[in-house]
Amino acid sequence: MRKCKVFVGNSHPDLGKLVCARLGIEPAPCTLKKFSNGETSVQIGVSVRDEDVYIIQSGSNTINDHIMELLILVSACRGGSAKKITAVIPQFPYSKQCKMRKHRGAITARMLANMLIMAGADHVISMDLHASQMQGFFSKPVDNLYGAPSLAKWIRENVQDYQDAVVVSKNAGGTKRVTALADALKINFAMIHTDRRRSQDIYTQNKKTSANRRQSSIRRNSKPTISQENVPGEHNIILTNGFQTARIRNGHVIADDEEEVAVEIDNDDESAFSDSCALGETYENGDSDDEEDEQVQKEKLITLVGNVRDCSAIILDDMIDRPGSFISAAEHLVKNCGAKKVYVVATHGLFTGDCLEELEKSDAIHQIIVTNTYPISPEHRSKSKKLVIIDVAPIFAECIRRDHYGESISVLFDNLASLYK
Repeated sequence: MRKCKVFVGNSHPDLGKLVCARLGIEPAPCTLKKFSNGETSVQIGVSVRDEDVYIIQSGSNTINDHIMELLILVSACRGGSAKKITAVIPQFPYSKQCKMRKHRGAITARMLANMLIMAGADHVISMDLHASQMQGFFSKPVDNLYGAPSLAKWIRENVQDYQDAVVVSKNAGGTKRVTALADALKINFAMIHTDRRRSQDIYTQNKKTSANRRQSSIRRNSKPTISQENVPGEHNIILTNGFQTARIRNGHVIADDEEEVAVEIDNDDESAFSDSCALGETYENGDSDDEEDEQVQKEKLITLVGNVRDCSAIILDDMIDRPGSFISAAEHLVKNCGAKKVYVVATHGLFTGDCLEELEKSDAIHQIIVTNTYPISPEHRSKSKKLVIIDVAPIFAECIRRDHYGESISVLFDNLASLYK
C-alpha cells in the first residue's frame, strides 16, 4: 500500500500488529513515552506528508492515558501535513456515557468525539458502538463495523445444533442487536427483563397462576395447526406463549422458599424513574443492568419472555464489563427455564476487575466468546478454560485497504468468508 502509514498505539499493540500483518506492511515507526511528571510524549519517526495515516488505538484499562496518546498522535500527524488522518478505535472509550443518565451529568462520549475532531481526525472507524446514534456525535465520517458476522460464523461452526438455539437479550435495550443476530442465523430469540421495582406480592401472584398458564400453554400447543391455504386473506397462526419469573439476590437466582427481603427504593431513584417515563424515554440502548452496583444487594425479579427449554441459549451483548447480570441470566435460563447450555457472547471483552473469574466459576455458563477488540492479558487467557477469543483483525485490515483505495465498505460483510481464507 503506497502513500499509506499505519501507526499502532500502546493500548492494544497485538491487534495493531495483526492488522499490519494482514495488510502486508510494517507499523510506521513512532516513539511513545511518558515524562517523569506523567506527561505523554509522541515523536513520529517517518514523513507523513501527503499520505493517508491510520492510527490504531483501542480502549484499555489505562483508558485516559491512551486517549491522550491518541489525540497527540492525531495532532502530530496533522502537524506533519498528512493528507487524511483516520482514527481506528475498535472499542470506543466512554461509549456507555453516550447519553445523560441523570440531571447535571455529562455526555462524555460526545465530548471525546469533539476532542478527536478538534485534534485533526478526518475519519473514524470503530466496531459495535454502544449506541449506533453515537455516529451523530461526529462532524466527520464514521464507519461503525459489526462484529455479529464473525460471532455468527463461530456459532455456526461450534454450537451443536445451533439451528435449535435461542439468542437471548439480557435487557430490553439489547433486543435490536439480538434480533439482528437471530435473523442472520435464522433462529429464535428471547428477552430477559430484570425489575427491582416490582413487589414480592406480584411475584407471589405470578407463582399462584403459573400452573394455569402452563396448562393453557399445553392445551394450545397440543392443538393441531390447521392449514387454511385456500382461504383468501387467512394465514396460519402459531401461538407461542411463555414467561418464567424468578427471584435474584446478590446477583444469583434464589429458591422460591427463601426468606423474603424487602425491596427499598430511594426517593431520588423513584423520582428519576418517573421523570424518565414522563419524558418518554425508550428502552433503546437503555441502561445496562451492570450499572446498578449500588443496588446489587437488593432483591430483584428476573423474567424470561420466550422459550429456551431443551435448547442452547446464547446471551448476546455488545460488551462484557461486569459479571452480575450475565450470571443471574445464565442461572435463570438453566435452573428455571430448562436451557441445556448457555453461551455468553459479546464483541468487546472488558472484564473489569474479577469479572472473568466470576464468569469462569459459574456452573451455568458453558463458554464465553468475545473478539480481540479489547486487550486481554495473557494471565487471564491462561487461567480461563471457557474463554474463546475471535480475531477481527482481517475486518479492520480490509476496511483500511478499501478506505485507502476508495472502495465501498458496505460490501465488506457480504463477502466475510473470503476474509478468513
